Amino acid sequence: MSQKVPLSFIIIIGLMLFALFFGAGNLIFPPMLGQMAGTNVWKANAGFLVTGVGLPLLAITAFVFSGKDDLRSLASRVHPVFGMVFATVLYLAIGPFFAIPRAGNVSFEIGVKPFVMNHAGSLPLVIFTIIFFIVACLLSLNPTKIIDVVGKILTPIKLTFIGFLVIIAVIHPIGSFQAPFKGYTSHVFFKGFQEGYLTLDALVAFAFGIIIVNAIKEKGATT
Repeated sequence: MSQKVPLSFIIIIGLMLFALFFGAGNLIFPPMLGQMAGTNVWKANAGFLVTGVGLPLLAITAFVFSGKDDLRSLASRVHPVFGMVFATVLYLAIGPFFAIPRAGNVSFEIGVKPFVMNHAGSLPLVIFTIIFFIVACLLSLNPTKIIDVVGKILTPIKLTFIGFLVIIAVIHPIGSFQAPFKGYTSHVFFKGFQEGYLTLDALVAFAFGIIIVNAIKEKGATT
């Protein structure tokens, strides 16, 4: 008999999902989109939400309803060869080709670079990258603990700092709404729609779906 998952655990799962999805891309592209869209920001943001939030949610839902345990078996429902190619390309995209370098570089640019001297060269980036990914690796070695580490510890910290950032931006804006830049003067919704793909969330959702399914199964749920 399937065990009912407690509400507190569902909340933790939700917080963990937010922390997993809110990565470097989400820190870069929405503010950039807002700046470039100017007075058309709401239309652009609506399009961004479709692909930056809607598609990842659909991907998570599809994975859960599929009953599969991994991405390759899910994609193999199209064809076994497609399943192999799709899984390989996806993990390369959300791994060494795009997401991993971006995560390390954005963290360095925002958290370290403003405090190091310009003549230091690339050495600070090298040192930071090694430390950053050693810590990330250590946090990832035990998948059963990822719910506790991300959902209970990292997410509240992240939400707190994002909250401070939003409040300060509202209270002390750097300026008023400007005229939209080139590319955001017409078909603004679809421009935002395209920008939403750059977060890579629609792709990583398939990988995160595995984490969600396994975490809920460990709580005794079978349906």
